[in-house]
Amino acid sequence: MATKVREEVIETAEQPHSQEIDSKYRLIILAAKRSKQLQRGARPRIDIDATKHKPTRIALEEVVQGKIQFHTTTDGDEEPLE
Repeated sequence: MATKVREEVIETAEQPHSQEIDSKYRLIILAAKRSKQLQRGARPRIDIDATKHKPTRIALEEVVQGKIQFHTTTDGDEEPLE
């Protein structure tokens, strides 16, 4: 049974998505932020029927397909407030 679980985890980790997304947590954060944009009126960046799919599903697909651009910062990269 443990072998089957391991295979599912490996299969899930190999789903196609932007190479910059280095963890499932980053994927979820990006999709959540994009979902809020869609809920506020932004148009989907993929060809999908918005009346049949919820904003969260649309956002996740956009991120997985690499349609959402983002950049990461670390604490040292940010400019100090004056």
